[in-house]
Amino acid sequence: MPPATPSVPLLPGRLGDRAMAIGVDPRADPRLVAAMAPLGMDVTPPPTPVTAASPIEDILAHCVAAEAGFGALGGMMAANTPPVTGVTSSTEVITGVDGNDIRLYIHKPADADGPLPCIVHTHGGGMVILEASGPGYVRWRDELAATGLVVVGVEFRNGAGVLGPHPFPAGLDDCASGAQWVIANKETLGVSSVIMSGESGGGNLSIATALKAKQEGWVNDIDGVYAQCPYISGAYADPPASLTSLFENDGYFLSVENMGALARAYDPDGANATNPLAWPFHASSSDLEGLPPHVISVNQLDPLRDEGLAYFRKLLDAGVSAVSRTVNGTCHAGDCIFLDAIPDVYRATVRDIKSFADSL
Repeated sequence: MPPATPSVPLLPGRLGDRAMAIGVDPRADPRLVAAMAPLGMDVTPPPTPVTAASPIEDILAHCVAAEAGFGALGGMMAANTPPVTGVTSSTEVITGVDGNDIRLYIHKPADADGPLPCIVHTHGGGMVILEASGPGYVRWRDELAATGLVVVGVEFRNGAGVLGPHPFPAGLDDCASGAQWVIANKETLGVSSVIMSGESGGGNLSIATALKAKQEGWVNDIDGVYAQCPYISGAYADPPASLTSLFENDGYFLSVENMGALARAYDPDGANATNPLAWPFHASSSDLEGLPPHVISVNQLDPLRDEGLAYFRKLLDAGVSAVSRTVNGTCHAGDCIFLDAIPDVYRATVRDIKSFADSL
């Protein structure tokens, strides 16, 4: 009898011996795949029209085109779920450090009684596209507020798109201005504590706001940071082997090459490639020491997964209270976009943010 063929473990995603797409990856939540398929997001995407090496004018034009499609996605993926009730909203316009107007979208439970924790939300879009006024983000703030939180969305300047082009540090400055306004108006707002939170590029900005606050001496006014699928390495034009998910999950909702182009829009000349305020992955232990408690939430099938987990480990090494969670079966930001398809997963993340805020 011939000897048995030794078994070879099947490596995940694109690390395996097949040209894998999320639609055929056995790790993917089938409900998520079914929602992605009509939009052609379950298959390997075509080559990106721009890269980090493209002229900046071409990158900015690409961002304008991409913004329209991604802006509509959040509303589409929650269109069949009844609207949130019992939440009121208002808008405040403040002045930023550059003399610019910043819109803050304030959501509260209609029956708010006593001071409540406040989430200062910084939206996704790689710091270069999308708007806090978009339907997906309005829905997200309503869902959080319905749990008993005050939620303030910051309409910061973007590196490209409708609210651009304003490269780093414009957007971060606006997020810091928004957070400081909330801190200064806690009593009027009925706020007990302040938590920075956002996903993707907003995860970057929530983390970077805390780093900026430490540098400027007001970090004790931030009680916590809850960063989802943070986009924090900036290392997409030449991804390091240590960040395995940039290879394993490339093309799963996000293209690493395309992210390299978006990073150029945020920092056109690359002068801030290792500046932790632009790309927090590069923070040192001394940058991190003394920061407030963090939650770093990542998605299993996200190219950005491993940079988030690496940052979590850096926080622990620096003595910061930190928790990580991995949302299995989901693509980048899947747990805060695909409400109709995976409502239980979406609301589990909402509950976790609420629980974290209540614990501080």
